[in-house]
Amino acid sequence: MGRFSGRTVVVTGGAGGIGGATCARFAAEGARVAVCDRDLAAAERMAASLSAQGATALAVHCDITVGDSVDSAVHTVEASLGPIDVLVNNAGWDVFKPFVKTTPEDWARLIAVNLTGALHMHRAVLPLMAARQSGRIVNIASDAARVGSSGEAVYAACKGGLVSFSKTIAREHARHGITVNVVCPGPTDTALFAEYREGAGNPEKLMQAFTRSIPLGRIGQPADLPGTILYFASDDAAYVTGQVLSVSGGLTMNG
Repeated sequence: MGRFSGRTVVVTGGAGGIGGATCARFAAEGARVAVCDRDLAAAERMAASLSAQGATALAVHCDITVGDSVDSAVHTVEASLGPIDVLVNNAGWDVFKPFVKTTPEDWARLIAVNLTGALHMHRAVLPLMAARQSGRIVNIASDAARVGSSGEAVYAACKGGLVSFSKTIAREHARHGITVNVVCPGPTDTALFAEYREGAGNPEKLMQAFTRSIPLGRIGQPADLPGTILYFASDDAAYVTGQVLSVSGGLTMNG
């Protein structure tokens, strides 16, 4: 029996790097996993891979920027896998430009995915968890929210908003037995980071600079994140809520 046997877990952006690694870890620990992603084909591949290993997994199309899509996805999950016990808000998107070179269209997309999308998910799932007096929510922000990051001003603003929102929801719903915590990845080797790297004038020099700046001496891998995410979702963290933890190889150190 795994830590999450009998529990239903929703992971947004579940077909991506961090999301996929998180889905795999939950599945390995016995959870019924809903792989929610805007890219349904990718979600289906991930769910099929988990199912082939004996897990219960469901691919669900979910565009977190659209409220009706989120509501439909949540209904599908609960009808197919049972009540949602854990929500991991992982889906995100970025554009790497100095702020003065970004456009209002960039801002709108960044806010829709990185902030409004999480609000849609909370609005759909929180009432269900509150009615059951139980639930775990883990929001994936970014170290950019804690210390800033050149070329990511609006993204950092959205993730900073998600941190503050999470703390407030943790206070509002503690009486319902719901915990809300935040994981802040540092630079992590995902498709999004690859876009950032390739957009640099000298990708190799950029990677060397990042590596030198990280005390543990390497860029993070998607597999570095699930341990912390699952901790916050587990019974071991039953008395932990409203907290923010960086997983960044020591790049940022916050007390």
